Amino acid sequence: MRYLRARFINVTADVSDMLIAMLSEIGYDGFEELENELLAYIAEEEYKEAELQQVAVSAGVAYETEAIAQQNWNALWESNFQPVMVDNICTIRAHFHDIDITTPYEIVITPKMSFGTGHHATTQLMMRQMNGMDMKDKSVLDFGTGTGVLAIFAEMLGASDIFAVDNDEWSAENAMENIVRNNCTHISVKQGSLEDVPAGKWDIILANINRHILLQYMADMYQLLKDDGVLLLSGLLVADEEIIVGAASDAGFVLVKADRIDNWIALLFKKSKN
Repeated sequence: MRYLRARFINVTADVSDMLIAMLSEIGYDGFEELENELLAYIAEEEYKEAELQQVAVSAGVAYETEAIAQQNWNALWESNFQPVMVDNICTIRAHFHDIDITTPYEIVITPKMSFGTGHHATTQLMMRQMNGMDMKDKSVLDFGTGTGVLAIFAEMLGASDIFAVDNDEWSAENAMENIVRNNCTHISVKQGSLEDVPAGKWDIILANINRHILLQYMADMYQLLKDDGVLLLSGLLVADEEIIVGAASDAGFVLVKADRIDNWIALLFKKSKN
């Protein structure tokens, strides 16, 4: 598989956040935020020049594109990947890092193209909220699992039945590798979407994706949750809060808490009884 890299130059942090949100909705699944630059990656067969032009015009930025082989991307990812500590709760590191761990939890991943290494604010927001939730013996659905980090963290927090799903084949394979590496035994992984999720009800749904997908599947997530179940969402900009809360309310959810890092938010909902 070949990937295409779009390089946006002279971008501020706010514009970079906006670009990531818009590009995620049209299939870009890997990002590198550099000083005044954003690199975005998409599978070559998913690339549409008109869509990229529309995003660039909306953001008022210039860009250039370049084809990049998957093996080169993996090498680049590994060379740039640094350990990250999430709120003194959990350290996420690659298997080749040899560092002292001072947090209660540690997750070791093989950094590939999958989203969710812990560096992005949305992953950190999700983990911060999860740490304050009761996950003991809970059933958890991780929708859009990426690297599997959230599913792995859910098991570490005591969840006993975890189902991780991602529509990207590479992500599903990477998640399975990382689950094995972290000695997890309560996580099942499947390539697919919510249509492929077992029919049983879930105590908790984790969804760190993007606004478009969350809106598309809001009613489905409501149906999959048990009564009084909990839905934790991120992959969202602060500007997305009103439309997401409105759609969640229409589906039957009640907002419990909103958390924020820079321009990104996580929203915690509870399923209301009909």
